[in-house]
Amino acid sequence: MSHHNLFFTKTHEWILPEEGKVGISNYAQGRLGDIVYIELTAKGKDVKKGDVIAVIESVKTTSDIYAPCDGKVIDLNPEVSSNPALINQDPEGNGWIIKMEIINFSPEGLMKKEEYEEYIKTISE
Repeated sequence: MSHHNLFFTKTHEWILPEEGKVGISNYAQGRLGDIVYIELTAKGKDVKKGDVIAVIESVKTTSDIYAPCDGKVIDLNPEVSSNPALINQDPEGNGWIIKMEIINFSPEGLMKKEEYEEYIKTISE
């Protein structure tokens, strides 16, 4: 999976528009620590940008994961359900969380990898 096509949100989700995959950033999994459980939204659900699509529980905290754009949830990653630690191991690859059918993708409000790297510097200082 090529990382240069990923778009990131200020709430640390990423989306790969051409595949519709959504996950959380490496920064986010690092902040969460060891992920022990993930609760996923329903397959076939229509979501709006900002809707909660998953809840991740780690040893430290519980965190909501938000839809980066409007669309329909068409697939859930079975690997992360049975092995949530996969999100820690490969957050921006095989640890994707849901796949969506995107309605009118717009990069507005989203950041490319480089911009996101700059953004996390500003919030983690």
